Amino acid sequence: MASQARGLQNFISDLRNAKSKEEETRRVDKELANIRRKFNSGSSSKTAPDGSNTSLSSYQRKKYVWKLVYIHVLGYDVDFGHAEVLALVRSGKLAEKNVGYVALSLLLRGGDPMMSSIVNTIRTDLTAAGAPSGVKGAASGDNDAAQSLALCSIANISGLELIQSLHVEVQHILVSKSSTPNVRKKAALCLLRLVRTSPNLVAGREFAPHVAQLLQDRHLGVLTSTMSLLNGLAIQHSSDYESLIPYVVHILGMLVLKKACAREYLYYRTPSPWLQIKLLKFLQFFPNAISTEPNGAKKKNGAAPNNKAYVSQLTSVVSKILTETDVSDSINKSNADHAILFEAVNLIVTWGQTGPIQLREGAMKLLGKFISVREPNIRYLGLMTMAKLAQLEGSAEHVKKHQATVLVSLKDADISVRRRALDLLFVMCDTDNAERIVDELVAHLVLADAAIREEMVLKIAILAEKYATDLRWYVDTILKLISISGDHVSDPIWHRVVQIVTNHPQGDLQAYAAATLLIAVSPQRCHETAVRVAAYVLGEFGFLIAERPGMSGEEQFRILHHHWNNCNAQTRAILVSTYAKLANLYEECRPLVAPVFARCKNSVDVEIQQRSAEYSAMREAFDPEAVEDLLREMPPFEDRRQSALEMRLREREGEGSATVVKAARPSAAEQRRAAQNAAAARAAEEAAAMTAAEQEQAQHQQNGDLHAVDEDSDAGEDKSVEPQKEFSDVANGDENVSRELPVDAMGAMGAMNNMDGMDADTAVSSTSLVGIPKEVVPAMRKAFSNLCTSPSGVLFENALLQVGVKHEYVGAQGRISVFFGNLSSSPLLRFKAVVDDCDHLRMQKQGTQGLLDEEEDGGCTIAARTQAKLLLLVEVTAPFDDAPAMRITFKNEEGVKHEYPLRLPIVATCFMEPVTLEPGAFMQRWKSLEGQERECQEVVKAPPTSPAIDEDYMRRISLIITDGLKFGRCQGCDPTPWTVSGAATFRTGAKDLNGNNINVGCLVRVEANPQAGAFRVTTRTLHPLCSKAVKNVALVSIKLA
Repeated sequence: MASQARGLQNFISDLRNAKSKEEETRRVDKELANIRRKFNSGSSSKTAPDGSNTSLSSYQRKKYVWKLVYIHVLGYDVDFGHAEVLALVRSGKLAEKNVGYVALSLLLRGGDPMMSSIVNTIRTDLTAAGAPSGVKGAASGDNDAAQSLALCSIANISGLELIQSLHVEVQHILVSKSSTPNVRKKAALCLLRLVRTSPNLVAGREFAPHVAQLLQDRHLGVLTSTMSLLNGLAIQHSSDYESLIPYVVHILGMLVLKKACAREYLYYRTPSPWLQIKLLKFLQFFPNAISTEPNGAKKKNGAAPNNKAYVSQLTSVVSKILTETDVSDSINKSNADHAILFEAVNLIVTWGQTGPIQLREGAMKLLGKFISVREPNIRYLGLMTMAKLAQLEGSAEHVKKHQATVLVSLKDADISVRRRALDLLFVMCDTDNAERIVDELVAHLVLADAAIREEMVLKIAILAEKYATDLRWYVDTILKLISISGDHVSDPIWHRVVQIVTNHPQGDLQAYAAATLLIAVSPQRCHETAVRVAAYVLGEFGFLIAERPGMSGEEQFRILHHHWNNCNAQTRAILVSTYAKLANLYEECRPLVAPVFARCKNSVDVEIQQRSAEYSAMREAFDPEAVEDLLREMPPFEDRRQSALEMRLREREGEGSATVVKAARPSAAEQRRAAQNAAAARAAEEAAAMTAAEQEQAQHQQNGDLHAVDEDSDAGEDKSVEPQKEFSDVANGDENVSRELPVDAMGAMGAMNNMDGMDADTAVSSTSLVGIPKEVVPAMRKAFSNLCTSPSGVLFENALLQVGVKHEYVGAQGRISVFFGNLSSSPLLRFKAVVDDCDHLRMQKQGTQGLLDEEEDGGCTIAARTQAKLLLLVEVTAPFDDAPAMRITFKNEEGVKHEYPLRLPIVATCFMEPVTLEPGAFMQRWKSLEGQERECQEVVKAPPTSPAIDEDYMRRISLIITDGLKFGRCQGCDPTPWTVSGAATFRTGAKDLNGNNINVGCLVRVEANPQAGAFRVTTRTLHPLCSKAVKNVALVSIKLA
C-alpha cells in the first residue's frame, strides 16, 4: 500500500509541478499511453473472458485504475480500462472491491453496454452480506463494507437497467432485520435516488408499513436517512403515507420535549437538528393533520381517525420550539435552532385556520423580533416567513404593526433582504394602507438599485390597481413610475392602464386620464413609454377634453408630434394611428396630419409605411360614415380572470410564492369595480333590448300603415338597407381585430394648459401685482446661502407665505422637497409654482394637484394654516454655476396677485463626493491643475462683526469645507494652521463613449490672514464652471461663518 501510495503521489506531483496546461496534457497523455500498453496483454492466453489482463498483479491493477480515476477527475476523457475496473469489482478482496466500485461509479454510466455484465456481481455483494452466515469479526465488517460499496455505486450510476434489476434487493436490504444500521442508512438513501429517477418504483400503500417499522428504529442515523426517503416519497403521493404521522410526531416529541438523543447526534446541545427539520417538513405535507374529524370517520388508508393524542403532543412540540428558541452567542447553535424554528413556522402556515390561534400569534410575535435583528440571515428568513404567515386570514392586523420595521429593511445593504422586504410589503398591503405603502415604494424607487427596480415597478403597478379606491390615483401612480423609472415599465404595465381606462367609462376617469397624460408629455423631455400610453388614450378619449383651454385637437397633435423624432418605430406606429383618429375628429388637424402620412409612406419600417398608406387612402376608398365607423373608439377589452401583470409575476416568482398568492386573491376594490361593471353591462343590455323592442314595434306599425305600398318601393328600400348592413359587419370585424392588439392602438400626450382669454379676476389681478418687499431680500439671500450647505431650512418667509426646502443627494441624483405654507388666516388662491428647466439638469416634477399648472386660471388653493408640496427629482448632466429659478404666483381673497421670483438651492457642491488624498497626491494634482481656465481665486474680508480669526474660527471653516461643500479634508498637506485643503469629485449622470459616468475632480484651498482679517479662496478643477461654482459657494459660506 505504501508503494502504491508513493506511485500515485509521484504522478500527482508531476501534474502539480507542470508549468503550463500543455505540459500537464503531455504528462497525462504519456501516462494514458503507458496504462493502455499495460492493460493490453498482447496474447490471447493472457486475456480473461471479460477482456482484462490476467498478467497484471493486484498491486498494478489497483495502481493503474487509481490513476485513471484521478485523470478522469481532472476532466480528461478516459475511454478504456473498463474491463480492469470490472475485474476489481468481481474480486473477493475488499481492497480491490473498494477501488473497483469507486472507479465504477465515476467511469461508467447506466447506459453503458458493459453494465449488464456486472449486475450479477453487484447483486451477489448485496445479498451475500444479508445471509446469516454466522461469520463474526473482520469478515462480517468486510461484508458490510462490500454491501455499502454496492449500494453507493447503484445510487451514483442509477441507470434504468440497473434500477429494474436491483431495486427489489435494495428494498429487501432496507427492511431486513439482519442489516446493520450503516447498511440500512445507505439503502434508504440509495432507494431515494432510485425513486427520484423512476418515480413509480415504489407502491406507496404497500411500502408504508415497512417505513413505519423503520421509524421505530432507535438509531438516529437510520431515522434521519429514513425521513429523507419518506419526504422524497411523500412529494409524489402524500396521502399514501398519512398513517405515519403518529410515528413522526412521537420521534419529534422525544427529541424536543424529552431531549432523548445520543451524544454523537447532539449539535451544540441541540438534539439532531437535521432530523427535526426533516420531521417538520414531512408534517407540512398534511395541512389537515390536526383538524378534528367526526367520530367514526375513516381515513383513505383505512386507519382509524383517533388522532387526539398525537395532536396534543404535536401542539406542545411546536409551542416549545416557538417559546424556547432565541438568538445564541454561538453562530452554529443559532443557525441550527433557527432552522428548526422557521420550519415550525412553515408548519403553522401550512395548517392555516385549522391550527391553534395562539401558535399563529406566537409565531408572528417571534418573527417581529427576528426582522429587527442585525444578523442578515435571520432577518432574511424572518421577512420571508412572515410573508407566508401574513397570507393567513386574521393575520393582517398583526403584520401591519411591523410595517415601519419592514420599510427600514427595504433600505438594507443586502439586496436579498430588500427583495424579501418588498415581498412582505406586497403581502401586507390592503385597502387601508395601500396608498401609504405605494407612496413609500415610489419614493424609494428613486434611490433603488437597477437590479430590483423592475421587480418594484411590477409590484407597485399590481398594488395600485388592486387597491385603488379611486382609479385616478392609479393613473397618477403609473405616471410616477414612468417618470421615475420608465425603462423598467414593461409593455404589460402600460397596456393594463389602457385597458382599465377603456373599460371604465363611468365617471370622469377617461377625461381625467386624457388631460393628465396630455400634461405629462407636454415637456420637451419625457419617457417614451409616457408617449405611448398618452398616444393611445388621447386617440381614444382626447375628444372629451378638446373643449378645454389649451387642449384642442390641434394642440393635442402638436404636443404629440414634437416627440416624433425621439421615438422608435413601435411608438411611431402608435402615433400614426393616433394622428388618423385626430384627423377624423378635428377638421383643423387634417392639413397637419397629411404631410406626416405622405413622408411615412416611404418609411423603411413596413408597419409605419403600411399604416400611413392605408390611413391616407381610407377617405378616398370609403364614404365619411364608413371612415367614422372604422376610426371610432375601441370597445371595452375582455376582462380576463388573471391580468398580464399577475401572469408576469407568476413567471418571475413561481406558483407557490406568497406574492403570487396575494396577487391572485381579489381585493375589495376589485370586487366593487367588477360589480359596477357588471351592473353597467346589465343596464346596457336592458337598454339595448328595450330599444330593439321599440324599433320592432315601430316597424310593425309602419308595415301596417304602408301595407298599400307596391313591391317596387319595397325592393328599393331593401337595396338601400342591405349595403349599409354589409358595411357594418365589415367595420365590426375590423374593430375586433384591433381590439386584440392594444399595443398598436392609440396614445396620449400631456401639455401645460394655456389660457386663451382673461376673465374679470385676471384683469383685476393684472392691475395690482405685488412682488418681494425690499426689506425681505437680505434675509432671503442669507437663507439661500445657508441652504446651499445645509439639508433643510426656510428659503423665504413673509406675513403670507413660508417656503421651506428639504434636499438630499446621492451621487449625480437629488431629491428636493419644497413646502409652501400659508401663514395667513385666509386661503391663497390660484397658487402656482413654475420651475424653469435647465440644460444641465434632468428634472422630474410632482406636486399638489394644480400646483404646476401654467395656465392663467390654473393653480391650487392653499387653505389657511395648511401647505402644498412640490417634489423635484433631478440628475445633473454637466457642470454649472447657477441655481434653477422658481416663480411663485398666487392671489389673496381681495384679488391681489403676488409674484415671488426665487432661486432653488441646487448648486454644484450638492453633487460632490468627498475624496481623501495623501499630501503627496494632493500637491501633485494641485500642480497639474494650474492654468487660468482651471483656477479661480478671490480674497474676501471677514465681516466686521465677526470675531478674530483664531483656531476655533478655522475649525468652523474646516467644517464648512467638509460638511457644507462635501469635500474631503486632506490632512497633512496644509503648511500652516491657517490653511484648509480639500478634494472632491463632481458626479454627473452623463456618459462617455465607453458608457462610464463623466466626473470632474475638484480641489479647494482656503488660506486665512489673521492680521488682515481676510481669507483667500482658491479652487482648481478640470472644468472652469466647476471652479467658479465651488469658489462662489465657499465665499458665501465663509462670510456667514
